Amino acid sequence: MMRRFLFAAIVSLTPICMFANSATADNAQRPNVLMIAVDDLNHWLTFMGRNPQAQTPNFDRLAKMGTAFTQAYCAVPACEPSRCALMGGRRPWVTGCYKNGDKWKTHQPAGDGLSAQFLKAGYYVAGAGKIYHSMDYHESEWTEYMSKSGFTLNGPNVDKMDGYHVDKIHPNLKDDDLIDWHSTNYIIDRLDRDDDQPFFLALGLYKPHLPFVVPRKYYDAFPLESIQLPPHREDDLDDLPPAAVKMARNGDHAKFLKSGRWKAAIQSYLATCAYTDMNLGRLLDAFEKSPERDNTIVVLWTDHGWSFGEKEHWRKFALWEEPTRTPMIWVVPGMTKPATRCERTVDLMSVYPTLCQLAGIPKPGHVSGYDITPLLEDPSASWGYPAITTHGYENHTVRTQQHRYIRYANGDEELYDSVADPYEWKNLANDPAFDSVKKDLAEWLPSDAVKPKRKK
Repeated sequence: MMRRFLFAAIVSLTPICMFANSATADNAQRPNVLMIAVDDLNHWLTFMGRNPQAQTPNFDRLAKMGTAFTQAYCAVPACEPSRCALMGGRRPWVTGCYKNGDKWKTHQPAGDGLSAQFLKAGYYVAGAGKIYHSMDYHESEWTEYMSKSGFTLNGPNVDKMDGYHVDKIHPNLKDDDLIDWHSTNYIIDRLDRDDDQPFFLALGLYKPHLPFVVPRKYYDAFPLESIQLPPHREDDLDDLPPAAVKMARNGDHAKFLKSGRWKAAIQSYLATCAYTDMNLGRLLDAFEKSPERDNTIVVLWTDHGWSFGEKEHWRKFALWEEPTRTPMIWVVPGMTKPATRCERTVDLMSVYPTLCQLAGIPKPGHVSGYDITPLLEDPSASWGYPAITTHGYENHTVRTQQHRYIRYANGDEELYDSVADPYEWKNLANDPAFDSVKKDLAEWLPSDAVKPKRKK
């Protein structure tokens, strides 16, 4: 097939706008897409430098293949609404899908999703694992999707709190006891297609979602006695307003202080990330042998970050750096340069419009977010947009390279100098010297947010 060799050459010689204006381009000119979504993975990857204990050689390997965004942020720090926003193209304040349990399908009409646009454009579209919430999806938006029937998310006899609050060992757990092993195999099997139809493949890796339990061999690199706690301050909540304190204290921190399992939870998370890194490595091995490698865009994102006791907060469900910052990596043949970093502040709403632009597929009118192809072409290019994250009705944060501004529904505020204070220990919101900064950042906040539907 000649198609596999054409995209890299065409992209290197042709302005990207040609693809955007050519929705009916021949399949020979259409790039393939391999999209990888990871659940609950924060920025504890080796190449991101946030946690020196992280050991993620395959995430680092992918980052070396293209451009890694080191300041990328989720749309929502919760699985269901984050994925609805990214895959559906609408912000949570537009749809009303704010939190887990908001039933994303009631907020995103079938046919509006990212995969649907590729299907309409003549692509073979296949998915496996968790792309939308609970591994659910609109059937009309995919050519085929791997059934989860017969597989377990976590392995036999693994309970929800194992590896987190509960010290329960599973010595006989195997790699293929978890669905991620099989989801990866499903996508690997579809990488080597023998026809001229371009493909859009989506792999959703469920781990490191709770429970933090994987085969015991992945714990070997993280002895419990060597585990370090994340940088934190015991008085970190003292300068926070009431709405922030309420968001911070979800009950986990007191339990960990009482049980003494703070380090054990971190160990289990690092081990679970190592398991996910292994599956990514298997996928990359297959990708590098694929006949379509030079004609395939790769994008990796995670739905949100995770907190491990910073600000006495655990899990996601908050608007600070740890639960909102995510890895995002792009490999675009003929465009991205190997081992490049982009430090511009972006959010994951960029995925939908950017993939449409790169593939020459019309972007639906409902899609928000900004196309980041200028940053893929030149990671140091100027960028005038902040990242915006929402958690619940009228709770938002605006993140620029210099600052993070948070405003809650009741008007409470936080402001941090993200450069001088990367762990957000000093709230500047009450300092009059920063009133103009707050005012400028508040201009990005929505003024007409949709109210959440009242649950019956």
